Amino acid sequence: MNEMQAMLDYLRALEQNNDREWFHAHHDQYKQAAAAFEQLVDALSAELAAHDPAILPRPAKELTFKLKRVSRFSLDKSPYNPAFRAHIGPKGKLPVPVGYYLMIRPGGSFLGGGLFADMFKDATEMVRRAIAEDGQGFEKVLADPAFAQNFTLGGSSLKKVPAGYDAAHPQAAYLKQKSWYVEYPLTDQEVADKDFLARAADLFLKMRPFNDFLNHALTDFQMPAR
Repeated sequence: MNEMQAMLDYLRALEQNNDREWFHAHHDQYKQAAAAFEQLVDALSAELAAHDPAILPRPAKELTFKLKRVSRFSLDKSPYNPAFRAHIGPKGKLPVPVGYYLMIRPGGSFLGGGLFADMFKDATEMVRRAIAEDGQGFEKVLADPAFAQNFTLGGSSLKKVPAGYDAAHPQAAYLKQKSWYVEYPLTDQEVADKDFLARAADLFLKMRPFNDFLNHALTDFQMPAR
C-alpha cells in the first residue's frame, strides 16, 4: 500500500470514528498519515517554487491546517475535520495573496486556486476594480485552453452589479462576484496514483495566470489586524 492510499484510509476511518477517544487510540496512524501529507506538501512547494517566482519554499508545517475543528459556532460538533489541507501561497497559508490550495479527503479531494474568502471586502473591491479596468485581460486568462479545459470559475455573487460599476460592462457577470476561485476535483484513485505529485503540480501551474491576475490586483492588500 502506498503512502497516499494509507492517508486516504486513515481519513476514511477518522470520518467514521470522529471522536477524541478513537483519535488518541490511533495516534501512531495519524502521525504516519500526517507525515506523508507533509512530505507531499514539501515536494509540491519545491516544485511550484521552481516555476512560480511568487512562491518561496517553506516547511510544510507553515502551509498545513490542523485536523481539529473549531466547533463553538457550528452545528456540527464533531471534533475533527477528516481532511488534510494546505495552502501554498506567496505568504504561506494566508489566503491573500492567493496561491495553491490542496485538500485530501476521501470522496472530496480537490486542487484549488484563487480568492476563496469573500469576507475581505478590500480584497473583493481590488479584484473587482481590476476586472472593470482590464476585463479583456481577465477573459483572456479564463479562455486560455490550458485553463479552460481544466477549470471553471466559481465564487459567491451579488444579484446585481454593485454601485459604482457599469451594469452594461462586458464582464458584468464577473463584477457581481465577491470571490473568484477554481477547483479541480480529484477521485480517490487519482490521489493514490504514483504520479499524483507530478499531476498536481502540472494542474496548479495551469492555474498560475489566474492567480497572477488576482495577485496583481491585490498588490496593496493588507490582512486585517487581529
